[in-house]
Amino acid sequence: MLKGKTALVTGSTSGIGLGIAKALARQGANIVLNGFGDADGPQAQVRELGVKAAYHGADMSKPAQIEDMMKYAAAQFGRVDILVNNAGIQHVARVEDFPTEKWDAIIAINLSSAFHASRLALPAMRAANWGRIVNIASVHGLVASAEKSAYVTAKHGLVGLTKVIALENATTGVTCNAICPGWVLTPLVQQQVDARAKANACSNEEAKKQLLAEKEPSLQFTTPEELGELAVFFCSAAANNTRGVAWNMDGGWVAQ
Repeated sequence: MLKGKTALVTGSTSGIGLGIAKALARQGANIVLNGFGDADGPQAQVRELGVKAAYHGADMSKPAQIEDMMKYAAAQFGRVDILVNNAGIQHVARVEDFPTEKWDAIIAINLSSAFHASRLALPAMRAANWGRIVNIASVHGLVASAEKSAYVTAKHGLVGLTKVIALENATTGVTCNAICPGWVLTPLVQQQVDARAKANACSNEEAKKQLLAEKEPSLQFTTPEELGELAVFFCSAAANNTRGVAWNMDGGWVAQ
């Protein structure tokens, strides 16, 4: 379905981003990966799916490095047809205790990076009259939780940015939508599970159940593969007129 297209997925060396990159690759898209840590392993996983893969290690808090990444992607594959803004970090603390440097970093990586990547991708998308921007927001782009002020602010902002980009391109072949996951068992969430198991002197499985029971009625984690398939739908012809939505995949979290 996406043969000949190029997808750039930020924060894609593991977790949700890698799951989405692989789902797009299965549809034939060449992939530009981005993120910290091991890059060779993820590139190999993508190439095993029969497409080309490249990697750029841009720090998504640095606009100049984002610009370099976008130029690199264009040099490798012509242009970015599909942009998935997934990069994100987290910190938990009450507002009065929240370190200002953590606030700045979360806003930069979780929100501003999506603006910078999108503004750089849009001209080529508009020129081709086809493009897809998929923003990985969060259920916290729709509702709040205590002690996550920067993350909730950034994700709400990302949903707003999604709507603006969708409206500005509403009469073109360029769409912009957001995916809002609930709990996904990424390495970041596994750390929270491990901490809970230690604090409550319980097993890892019990800690997972406790975590899910607080927010997610389905009592099951959303998987990167499921999120990847939703991203594929947004890139399909069936979603040509799906514009500016914030689609929660959250096991009923927001339905409560």
